[in-house]
Amino acid sequence: MSFFKRIFSSEKKETLDKGLEQTKTSFFSKLTKAVAGKSKVDEEVLDNLEEVLVSSDVGVETTLKIITRIEKRVAEDKYLGTDELNKILREEIAGLLSETNHGDESEFSVPANKKPYVIMVVGVNGVGKTTTIGKLANQFKQAGHSVVLGAADTFRAAAIDQLQIWADRVGVPIVKQQMGSDPASVAFDTLQSAVSQNADVVIIDTAGRLHNKVNLMNELTKVKRVMQKVIPDAPHDVLLVLDGSTGQNAFEQAKQFTAATEVSALAVTKLDGTAKGGVVIGISDQFQIPVKYIGVGEGINDLQVFNKFEFVDSFFK
Repeated sequence: MSFFKRIFSSEKKETLDKGLEQTKTSFFSKLTKAVAGKSKVDEEVLDNLEEVLVSSDVGVETTLKIITRIEKRVAEDKYLGTDELNKILREEIAGLLSETNHGDESEFSVPANKKPYVIMVVGVNGVGKTTTIGKLANQFKQAGHSVVLGAADTFRAAAIDQLQIWADRVGVPIVKQQMGSDPASVAFDTLQSAVSQNADVVIIDTAGRLHNKVNLMNELTKVKRVMQKVIPDAPHDVLLVLDGSTGQNAFEQAKQFTAATEVSALAVTKLDGTAKGGVVIGISDQFQIPVKYIGVGEGINDLQVFNKFEFVDSFFK
């Protein structure tokens, strides 16, 4: 059975292929060395494969899951050739991603009965949080949705200024207050403004601090609680932005943030400038939180809805 189906336009697919190029080149050069001189998949090949996956930032636990799945197939077929390893790896990784990422929307859609659809964005400074919000606003707008941004990262003046630049660039309204204002107050004003404008999507930026998990937890909980005074089931998504180029550090950030707040979706950025794209597989598997978006280029349209089939297809192309 084939896991793969064509969903993306050729242009989007090309961007994805190009974005994952460094990861793919690094992975396959390691894989080629792992099976050199071997015609069938044996214990030594599996040990080498384990090393390849771990060093490609897939993560230890996820690597062990993949190896166990392949071992099972080797046990069923004693003469599994190394030439079939690519196909098997491809299928097992797609299968693993399927357990977390059920939806594969190819467009930036808004859930039914969620108007406005409220996304609260969290993540440490420097991961591409503000850029992701700007690109997300652009994609929703291009899909025909009206968008309002909320600058609730009031801890840094630069964060408010950066979000304003993106709002101007995309052509969407922004709600902001002075630096040092109460983030929950900004979120409250943003939702009220969005409701009065009959907006489709609200994206709220929040402070990217992790120095004190208790403070972060209290702040995010307060922002949520105040938002619910305007829209009882807000936020509909808590989107954690992670920098894919940091590899294992992204795992650590995911651990910290999922402990501090109820993260419901992930965006993994900066995959185009790194060989650490394997981190998407590990993070998706380990945290059982769907990867919703990936950043595969610097262009305004280079934030893509994550599609497990297209991702694995590009990875193994």
